[in-house]
Amino acid sequence: MACPAKMIDQATTPAPSYLFKVNNKCEKISEEMGMIFHRLTAQGLFLCACGRPHIETVIAFLTTRVRKPDKDDWGKLTRMMRYLQATKSFIRTLEADKMLVIKWYIDGAHAVHHDMRGHTGAAMTLGKGAVYSSPSKQRINTTSSTETELIGVNDKMGQILWTKYFLEAQGYDVPTILFQDNKSAMLMEKNGRSSSTKRTRHINIRYFFITDCIQQEKLSVEYCPTDDMLGDFGTKPLQGKKFCDFCQLLNED
Repeated sequence: MACPAKMIDQATTPAPSYLFKVNNKCEKISEEMGMIFHRLTAQGLFLCACGRPHIETVIAFLTTRVRKPDKDDWGKLTRMMRYLQATKSFIRTLEADKMLVIKWYIDGAHAVHHDMRGHTGAAMTLGKGAVYSSPSKQRINTTSSTETELIGVNDKMGQILWTKYFLEAQGYDVPTILFQDNKSAMLMEKNGRSSSTKRTRHINIRYFFITDCIQQEKLSVEYCPTDDMLGDFGTKPLQGKKFCDFCQLLNED
């Protein structure tokens, strides 16, 4: 099956600003178009792993729509394909600083999906460019942005620790820093239940695993302004200058 002609045009960003909005009344696409939708989404997922992290946010959404895609979903896929057409010459460069530090940027977008679930964006760098990035829909509903951030970090803790242990096994004893832009979430991560309020007392104790890791000095948590939060790239369909700025942080140009 060939790529439809309308997807050959060009776009400046991979996703529209309304990416996460779903119109339940929108007409479903045909079975043939559905097969194309599924194929191109799967190929986009592979492309993310091969070096095009700037389409990860739209792919993370499209993978939730492959069972019964509608015309809105098709339009979002078309937008992504047009962006890829416009950026075929982009080059990705990765470098590590001399003072090796594992820097993680994790952000959460509260209740952005049609079922009111949050979205997590995570990126890891050793100096220049993102070595690892992974946006994903959260599996449970949350009641606040603070809870969304806390659950987002918990979901990525396995990868954070694996990265640290892998580098240590190669002979690199390097510190791990987690950057976040939500100070309330940072307090709960550092202090555990003692920083809980009436709005956060319900949070399951398993989401405080990071508190134990901080106390064991496996990582530290530091504040990062929202404008510099690399994880923000995976939680929102950014547009214009801000999208370009984050592309440079990911070292895509």
